[in-house]
Amino acid sequence: MSPTATASTTTTATASAGEHIAAIEEHAAHNYHPLDVVLTRGEGVWVTDVEGRRYLDCLAAYSAVNLGHSHPRLLAVAHEQLDRITLTSRAFHHDRMAAFVTDLAALAGKDMVVPMNTGAEAVETAIKIARKHAHDVRGIASPEIVVASGNFHGRTTTIVSFSDDETARAGFGPFTPGFVTVPFGDADALAAALTPSTAAVLLEPIQGEAGVVVPPPDYLPRVRALTAERGVLLVADEIQSGLARTGYTFAIEHDGVVPDLYTLGKALGGGIVPVSAVVGDADVLGVLTPGTHGSTFGGNPLAAAVATEVVAILATGELQDRSRVLGAHLHAGLGALVGDGVTAVRGRGLWAGVDIDPAVGTARDVALRLAAHGVLAKDTHTRTLRLAPPLVVARDEIDWLLAQLRAAL
Repeated sequence: MSPTATASTTTTATASAGEHIAAIEEHAAHNYHPLDVVLTRGEGVWVTDVEGRRYLDCLAAYSAVNLGHSHPRLLAVAHEQLDRITLTSRAFHHDRMAAFVTDLAALAGKDMVVPMNTGAEAVETAIKIARKHAHDVRGIASPEIVVASGNFHGRTTTIVSFSDDETARAGFGPFTPGFVTVPFGDADALAAALTPSTAAVLLEPIQGEAGVVVPPPDYLPRVRALTAERGVLLVADEIQSGLARTGYTFAIEHDGVVPDLYTLGKALGGGIVPVSAVVGDADVLGVLTPGTHGSTFGGNPLAAAVATEVVAILATGELQDRSRVLGAHLHAGLGALVGDGVTAVRGRGLWAGVDIDPAVGTARDVALRLAAHGVLAKDTHTRTLRLAPPLVVARDEIDWLLAQLRAAL
């Protein structure tokens, strides 16, 4: 502890929101710009702040809380596992791993799983696998990976190397080579970018951070055909879009496409622990051998126990159906706001990007007004408000959300 630091006295249950925020502003790095809300409890689609105000959560931690806050089945599994064992490292087997990897592979229709922790780790792992596969199987000395403009795959040094978000990039060079960027949604541009050195194409089936951008209907099928024809891996980043968010288990299913690799995260941990994974077939993931990749915490017993229960809940298809049906209702209501403070609405299932008319303010302005009306949402790129409630949201709660949005506009 530095000479000027003192033990915290502002993080007790009796501290006000202002006291919490002051301590956070002083001692936490300013790499986020949160709304001035200090949350203390969550249940289902509702969260409560330290001063007792309740909010409808319409961000769901960027889809990490797809199954809702404090899901009773997930809490029961987590509590039970906490009493047994939480970490072994991959130096030893544990009794939760077999079910996790078997069930997740089955959910994705693949053979094998590489367990990791965060979404960015999953993407980094997929990049390594794609390069290793290109080296070992195709004999490519300097493999390249084609990515899309407007992408968001995380904020590690390698990943920001192929981002076009200058806020994420500025000052963090030198950057990692080996990436080629083409416009998202332009299959002709992607076809022109493929060369004998291309190892993989890495895409979000729906771009979340860019504003919930849905590609043209023929785009992903053409990408799949092009990559299959050239022997290039297709990697679908389903970290935000996957696990029932859009009405299917994976967003890429809307277009009838099966990639070579899925990167998964966020909702896989049920909002309880960070869990991510790369899922693929043995002919691709088989390039990994002992010592080529690893993670001390990846696939730990607590994470595996929670994620296995998440997969069991998803395997019924109920949440996918809810997202599809209630998503149609949400989008119908949002569409009615176009021309009345909203200029465009995009998305699928219970995921929407709402472009705000500059005449009514920025998207952050609207997010602040929504918070005052009891709804928590997040802006992106100045003019777009993202809405992604937990998939357990009810129809009347969506109606209430729409009413509050209209009032905020």
